[in-house]
Amino acid sequence: MKSLSLLYAVVFSGGVLSAPAAEKTLIDYFLPMPIQSPLVSNVWGAPGVFPRDPQNGLEDASMKQWCYWDGQIIKGTDGKYHLFASRWDQAKGHEGWWGSLAVHAISDQVMGPYLDKGLCWPDNLGGKGHNVTALVLPDKRYAVVVSETRPGDVFVSKSLDGPWEHLGAIKVSTNEFSRAARMSNVSVMVRPDGGFMIVARSGAIWISKEGILGPYLVQGPSIYPKVTGLPLRNLEDPVVWYSSGLYHIVVNSWSARKAYHLTSRDGVNEWKFRGLAYDPTRDFLRYTNAVVNHWEKIERPGVLLENGHVSHFTFAVLDVPKEQERGNDTHGSKVIVVPFDGVNFDRDMQALDH
Repeated sequence: MKSLSLLYAVVFSGGVLSAPAAEKTLIDYFLPMPIQSPLVSNVWGAPGVFPRDPQNGLEDASMKQWCYWDGQIIKGTDGKYHLFASRWDQAKGHEGWWGSLAVHAISDQVMGPYLDKGLCWPDNLGGKGHNVTALVLPDKRYAVVVSETRPGDVFVSKSLDGPWEHLGAIKVSTNEFSRAARMSNVSVMVRPDGGFMIVARSGAIWISKEGILGPYLVQGPSIYPKVTGLPLRNLEDPVVWYSSGLYHIVVNSWSARKAYHLTSRDGVNEWKFRGLAYDPTRDFLRYTNAVVNHWEKIERPGVLLENGHVSHFTFAVLDVPKEQERGNDTHGSKVIVVPFDGVNFDRDMQALDH
């Protein structure tokens, strides 16, 4: 398996051949998190997440109202950062996600804190929405997409502050592969050619040339079994993006508690395994003062692209195993923001792929 760095950095010094350079994968490009407020240990959470910054990302620091999940940032023309996520009553524990609602939050800083501004579409099924993601459309409108608890519903607005209009549900053309088009964990992007691309939980690639609602043509069965080296256990929560000539997928294995990185030149064929993307047991969630947090679950990755490169990841994080988050306790979930060195990541990926 090739890594994100060149496999062999050969340097001669005094006639002696140096050892190979250390191999890097996506996890090695995460950067320290700037501290937004003093790190504390007197908020909700299991011991592994202390001390931590409650003003990083989006959370209910009191854990009296909401558990938060999902998370996708869009930088607005107003210079502010808009985060789209889901929330549910913390008293219901983690299983409350079945009744989650889509919310809009805002911050002056990309790292947070994000202020929950309320439901995105309170008059449509009471705001119902999970697997929340968001994107900028080619016509400069904004779209928020929800799945799992709704059939791939799309809402659009001319403003990140709304109001949000229900555009409709995503449609898929019937073919021999359309059975792989379950509306779960839908990640959607605009391709460089102006078409739309979806990767959902199944790992199949869907393409639309007719707009965000489709109809989408499923390009084949799941790509995962064809990717040499990719562990195939319980894969979910893919996020797809395009940067520096390559399509990227990061996909999480909920049972292994690890995520993996894949690339393709055309976004459909010849996906390659590029190694570990993130792992909650590794020390990659670190602050600028070297303090490290270890969340039990790190899921629902999202990416913020700036100037064509990923600058930040968002993650939904949980401090204990899901079955142990029962509500009205000292445990819960939130959305965190983690800086990422997308410029060097893309540089190394280009060197590796050519």
